[in-house]
Amino acid sequence: MKSRNLPTDAQNVPRGVQTDVLEEKGGKNGPSPAEIRQRAFEIHIERGGIHGCDLDDWMQAERELQEKYNKSNDGRPTKK
Repeated sequence: MKSRNLPTDAQNVPRGVQTDVLEEKGGKNGPSPAEIRQRAFEIHIERGGIHGCDLDDWMQAERELQEKYNKSNDGRPTKK
């Protein structure tokens, strides 16, 4: 049985984003980079693992999680 090369978390972060610079804890106003990274990877897998759409996956994950945080914030939009 051949082993498959599974992507690492670092491969799922859009180019130009340095994870060592990002704070890994979530704030009151939104999801943490780790939460976004996890959801982006889930979207990547749901789409069939097609490469080349990492930024789209990341942006979709951000939108979904931000909406979730907004709803859990008693319906009040977060401050920008």
